[in-house]
Amino acid sequence: MKFSIQPVLENQDYKLIPLQQGDFESLYEVASDPRVWEQHPNPDRYKREVFESFFKGAMESEGAFKIIEKSSGDVLGSTRFYNYDEEDNHIFIGYTFYGTKSWGKGINPQVKKIMLDYIFQFVDKVHFHVGKENLRSQIAMERIGGKKIAEEEVAYYAEPSRTNFVYEIKKEDQS
Repeated sequence: MKFSIQPVLENQDYKLIPLQQGDFESLYEVASDPRVWEQHPNPDRYKREVFESFFKGAMESEGAFKIIEKSSGDVLGSTRFYNYDEEDNHIFIGYTFYGTKSWGKGINPQVKKIMLDYIFQFVDKVHFHVGKENLRSQIAMERIGGKKIAEEEVAYYAEPSRTNFVYEIKKEDQS
């Protein structure tokens, strides 16, 4: 891999900053609401001990970010790059979540655009895992141009495997 999967990325409203160990409490404050995870394949992530494992996996991925609203400095959630496939020249974006106060405000499409604009300098395709029961995220993927291409079992870090759909966005389809 000849590129960083953890640069600082930003637009005029949001900044993605590489996740650090000291970010646990501010991120857990956002993640501790059960509504954040209710459609997720692992709905217990609002529990501290479950989120601790999620956070440990995020740190070990070396591709995770905290999402900051620039005007307020508030932590809105997290996302990451992971599973780069050099042979097929694709990478995944995922493990994304936002606190409920960020829902329905068009934040996710902006954050995904920041990430896609950056990563399409280096890869031809981006894949996304979306839980089979997570209708909210499936709709969000379709709104940003994701096409469902597969279904697979995904074992999240220290969590049981769950059925996910794989969505894809190709560089050539971006305007």
